[in-house]
Amino acid sequence: MIRLHIIAEGQTEEEFVNTTLAEHLGYFNISTSVHSVTTRRTKNKVYRGGLTSYEKVKKDITLWLKQDKSEDARFTTMLDLYALPNDFPKFDEAEKLECYQKIEYLENAFFYDINDRRFLPYIQLHEFEALILVQPEKLSERFPEYDQEIQELSNICYSFSSPELINQGANTAPSKRIFQFVPTYEKVSAGSLIVQKIGLASIRSKCPHFDQWLTQLEMLSS
Repeated sequence: MIRLHIIAEGQTEEEFVNTTLAEHLGYFNISTSVHSVTTRRTKNKVYRGGLTSYEKVKKDITLWLKQDKSEDARFTTMLDLYALPNDFPKFDEAEKLECYQKIEYLENAFFYDINDRRFLPYIQLHEFEALILVQPEKLSERFPEYDQEIQELSNICYSFSSPELINQGANTAPSKRIFQFVPTYEKVSAGSLIVQKIGLASIRSKCPHFDQWLTQLEMLSS
């Protein structure tokens, strides 16, 4: 059995892995563990969640690679392109590229900087909430009081060929759009639950980069 270790940007991604991704990958004989990026350590506590610098996530990955040197271990990430720290490898060069080229360029730079063949980097276009925008109307099940606003949000989202193309502007990133129409949206408690209701099949059909990553993970045990 392959042991897949995932370093997630925050609690929302961690919850998604635990509630949806781990079960799916289990069918492929892959055991999954996940934790959020370590941001600070004290004598008594480890603080996790949020990506403020590349060095923090690199340190986290490097430590986990050293802790599990087995040939059966694999490592990946679930980080957001939105607000990606500018000390990320090849960040400035990637800024000149369109989004799918940009994400490939950044992930390749990430892979070579970590320099371990067991590492499979993944950066989400443009953040976790893009997965919700595959079917934004599902938000109505949790927030029925905003049904009309959610319909407006759906109309905007369906003007894009993929929610992965919904950009990373300060007011137009996926989470910002959701908060604009559903101000009581709760990232951790609602985000992973709604994505679970949408289902991986629908997400994969609309999000090619996500689908590419998941396909890569499924093939680990083959």
